[in-house]
Amino acid sequence: MSKNYISSNIRVLRFHNNEMTQQQLAEAVDVTRQTIVAIEKGKYSPSLELAFKIARIFDKKLEDVFSYEPAEEKK
Repeated sequence: MSKNYISSNIRVLRFHNNEMTQQQLAEAVDVTRQTIVAIEKGKYSPSLELAFKIARIFDKKLEDVFSYEPAEEKK
């Protein structure tokens, strides 16, 4: 059984957005800072709604913030 992986550019986008803190982003999208930390570390995949909210904060397309990489199937 393989695991899929969603990665994000949130950390880079925060840096280029006046060095926005994780807390500021969390407040803007109405989640905890820990949720933002987990998304940045790849330990949590956001809901579609949250992903769109984050993309809108940075005025980016969803694909510019998140990427989906299916894991290789083991044979």
